Amino acid sequence: MADEDFEQVLRAASLRVTRPRLAVLAAVRDHPHADTESVIDAARRELPEVSHQAVYDSLHALTAAGLVRRIQPSGSVARYEARIGDNHHHVVCRSCGAIADVDCATGHAPCLTASDDHGFILDEAEVVYWGRCPACSTARS
Repeated sequence: MADEDFEQVLRAASLRVTRPRLAVLAAVRDHPHADTESVIDAARRELPEVSHQAVYDSLHALTAAGLVRRIQPSGSVARYEARIGDNHHHVVCRSCGAIADVDCATGHAPCLTASDDHGFILDEAEVVYWGRCPACSTARS
């Protein structure tokens, strides 16, 4: 996605177009499942003067607007991804912490039916699969 497209996305979400937001969107797009420090590093490659606070503020605004998704598997720091709106899930390596996307088994949200929804109107299910990635599985053998 080009910067012009990011500008349109920000405007459509009623967000001001700022250089830090553009840099953070690009960083999250280019580095799926990146933690905050990795997003800061990537944003600084595009915009060297961007502050930690500007990145934190941008991540917060982009997440609140639904343009970025924040995930936090158990035992991990928060991570961010640009893949939104499709109710996909994640697989996490127990050894190295690598994360990969897993498409929803049924292709619509929510892909799991709660045995008792307690009156909630469900619109999403979050599933995390745990195991060992190929590299860690091979290293253990």
